[in-house]
Amino acid sequence: MREMLAWGIGLATVTDSGKTLDVWYPEPHLGAMPEGGDPDLLAKLAGLETRDEARRVHTSVVRVVSDLRDQPTSTADAYLRLHLLSHRLAEPNTINLDGIRSRLPVVAWTSAGPCAVENFEETRFRLRAHYGHPATLTGVDKFPPMVNYVVPEGVRIASGARVRLGAHLAPGTIVMHAGFVNYNAGSIGRATIEGRLSQGVVVGEGSHVGGGASTMGRVVGVSHARVCLGKRCILGSNSGLGIPLGDDCVVEAGVFVTANTRVSLLPGGGVVPDSHGSFINPKLVPASRLAGASNVLFRRNSLTGSIEALGRGNSTIILSSGEGA
Repeated sequence: MREMLAWGIGLATVTDSGKTLDVWYPEPHLGAMPEGGDPDLLAKLAGLETRDEARRVHTSVVRVVSDLRDQPTSTADAYLRLHLLSHRLAEPNTINLDGIRSRLPVVAWTSAGPCAVENFEETRFRLRAHYGHPATLTGVDKFPPMVNYVVPEGVRIASGARVRLGAHLAPGTIVMHAGFVNYNAGSIGRATIEGRLSQGVVVGEGSHVGGGASTMGRVVGVSHARVCLGKRCILGSNSGLGIPLGDDCVVEAGVFVTANTRVSLLPGGGVVPDSHGSFINPKLVPASRLAGASNVLFRRNSLTGSIEALGRGNSTIILSSGEGA
């Protein structure tokens, strides 16, 4: 993404003490805000300004311009960046989100709307008195569900509470009931997500994250390196991933591959005899040496328990040093 300016006109929820709880941006934009912004949207949102005595909050229109190269400077700025991601105007890891958690307050998310966490039991009484029935508390967190603000076209999300605002879901993506997608994570092509995508993890076209599978956000011991899946990859059920994968890779069910996992390389699908006809032990390397490699099957040897890597389709595994396995 080359454009590093963004702007939006939103509707903020503000407490009586002046704390901004959330901001909804129906139509965020990349680029510099034109003179006058969007008068039609401004008028629509101004018509929604109101006060809620039960929650002791009011809504007000905000206009925000962000330099996406810099850290978020306010709650309204942070929410604009999360909307950009979920509206597919920016892909994960392309805008500055450093310190975003410090800009977001912890909020009591209820069926009546966001509420301050402070003195919430008193708020609960007021909500019950106002509505005549209990308000449902869906969570106490900094990040709200994406579907409460943005529903990207062409996706299926079985449980909206498990996809945070700031997730990026490409058209055709399916997030199953147990799937979880954090902010600044998601798919950049059609994918199926049954497991967990941590912050910063992206999944390529045609890939499948199996049920119970988990991903680490960063590669341990490698500065600024992100875990990701390329195209047509499969994370088996209850597997785990702590390195980036290239295209057409498979991690067998139950296998957890981290940067420091010792992996036996099996060229040709098995051990190879030496020049005297004796079988030799396979080469042993840390999994970090396979970071970004394509056409690799990671499996566990059912007899020894060791993790093995085989080239799929008779391909040669290319290590990070450039040498072939």
